[in-house]
Amino acid sequence: MLLFQISGTIGWVNASMTARERARAELTEEIKASARRQLADAGAAQLSLRAVARDLGMVSSAIYRYFPSRDELLTALITDAYDAVGEALERAVDDGDEPRARWRACADALRAWARANPHEYALIYGSPVPGYRAPDATIAAAARSAVVIARIAAEATMDAGVDGPLGAELERQVRLISDIVAPGTSPRVMARGLIAWTQLYGMVSFELFGQFANTLDPADEFFAYAVERTADLIGLP
Repeated sequence: MLLFQISGTIGWVNASMTARERARAELTEEIKASARRQLADAGAAQLSLRAVARDLGMVSSAIYRYFPSRDELLTALITDAYDAVGEALERAVDDGDEPRARWRACADALRAWARANPHEYALIYGSPVPGYRAPDATIAAAARSAVVIARIAAEATMDAGVDGPLGAELERQVRLISDIVAPGTSPRVMARGLIAWTQLYGMVSFELFGQFANTLDPADEFFAYAVERTADLIGLP
């Protein structure tokens, strides 16, 4: 694999690619980089292939050979963002650490990635893009960060007797999730993990979208406190 950089975007191409294939891979990354700039300037709802073509000095018809529609470009951006945040969490968590230390590292990595990439975070965890429905092809990338959290939660030691009962439908849903991300985890432990997951992303979203302004801003101490109390809830040693 060869590393390349275009307009601030870093990507990889296979050394066995032909010159034409490498050029296509590099231009594909440049198109996505331009689209990310559009996200920052105007938001995902205003993303336009024609605007990307103008930004790159391409004729409009040429860009459709790379992304036949706006939705396909959005899907590529969404998949990249999910992969990026998933990789950030995976890299931050050391499997040799205690579960609570891994949870802290995971939470800090998510917050750091979101603050460094606010527009991409908003693309995948903010308001839905009108008229767009993410295809199943995004599921594997979307699951990466959830798997990191679920595997940490699966090591909870809290006595399940302290939990309230799960309703039949909730237990079915939780078992389905558990089978995908952490097979063998009890439904009650996984339910606590799901609470932790939504709590963590909710805190990050509140901070990123300005909901803590004039109250918990800066949010460093609240975030650290909430991460510890959430670990207590999960039952992490």
